[in-house]
Amino acid sequence: MKNTLVFGASLKPSRYSNLAINRLIENDIVTQAFGREPGEISGVQVKTKLTDFQNIHTITLYIGASRQPEYYGEILKLAPKRVIFNPGTENPEFYKLLRDNGIEVEVACTLVLLATGQY
Repeated sequence: MKNTLVFGASLKPSRYSNLAINRLIENDIVTQAFGREPGEISGVQVKTKLTDFQNIHTITLYIGASRQPEYYGEILKLAPKRVIFNPGTENPEFYKLLRDNGIEVEVACTLVLLATGQY
C-alpha cells in the first residue's frame, strides 16, 4: 500500500492539494495530510507537525520551491520511497538531495497519475 502524505494540504476545497486528498481516498490509498492549519478533509486529519507521521511511502508536494528548504531535513527523516513534485513545486536542488539519499523523484501531477492509473 502506498501510504501517501499530502504535503502542503489546504482546507480550501478549490486547492489542488485538497482535490488530491479526495482522489487518493477515492482510489483506496491510505492518505495523510500535513499543512499550516489543522483541520479535516474528507475524514483525513490535517496535521501541523511532521513528527506525527511515519511509514510514508510517497510524499506528494504542494508547496513551492522557495518554501521547501526549511523542510528538507524533516522530509529526509521521513525516508519516503518517492516524492512527487506537482506542477509549481519543481526544485532541481531538492531532486538531487533526495536522489543522493536513495529517494525516487517524480515530476508529475498526482491528479493525472491517479486518473490514468499510473499512481
